[in-house]
Amino acid sequence: MKHIALIVAAGSGLRAGAGGALPPKQYRHIAGRPVLSTAISAFATHPEIDSVAVVINPDHQALYEEAVAGLEACLLPAIAGGPNRMDSVRLGLEALAKHEPEIVLIHDAARPFVSAEVISRAIAAARAHGGALPVLPVTDTIKKVDDEGTILETLDRDTLRAAQTPQTFRFGPILDAHRAAAAAHLTFTDDAGIAEWAGLPVHAVAGDANNRK
Repeated sequence: MKHIALIVAAGSGLRAGAGGALPPKQYRHIAGRPVLSTAISAFATHPEIDSVAVVINPDHQALYEEAVAGLEACLLPAIAGGPNRMDSVRLGLEALAKHEPEIVLIHDAARPFVSAEVISRAIAAARAHGGALPVLPVTDTIKKVDDEGTILETLDRDTLRAAQTPQTFRFGPILDAHRAAAAAHLTFTDDAGIAEWAGLPVHAVAGDANNRK
């Protein structure tokens, strides 16, 4: 069984203040190491991961090469991403098709501290159910608000979960779902949302508070 981690690192980081002297967040350093490098290592050193591929912004090639120095042996060739995350993931999946993975783990590069336990749980659930989503309980009270700022209702947080990555799937069905969503010109903020829309099963597994952006 082939398990490939697809790390999405094509964002420009504008919400994190990138621009000028600041690079996108995936290329900034934490504890002296690029965020992307730490994220790659979490998968490259996991015994159930066969390969790692990274989707990048082609304009960030130099930043990417600097960030992955010393890790080249565990990486497939970098994949050029698209204008948004959804396009970048689809392009990444298309590039992986020739490798015929059975399971793909789609992970945000900006979550460098994913644990081996979360990765293992996601793989096991995807193998058993078809799709897996690491989640955390919601601890804040959540309100539904209209466009004018009026509170409409208080949602039951016992039924709510905050989504993390790696969102993990059997490869063929999630690639087909991404292709269908792109053809329908739909927009989703995560891969589990695309899977849900396509009718694919997604099983929640325990996330980790340290697996944060």
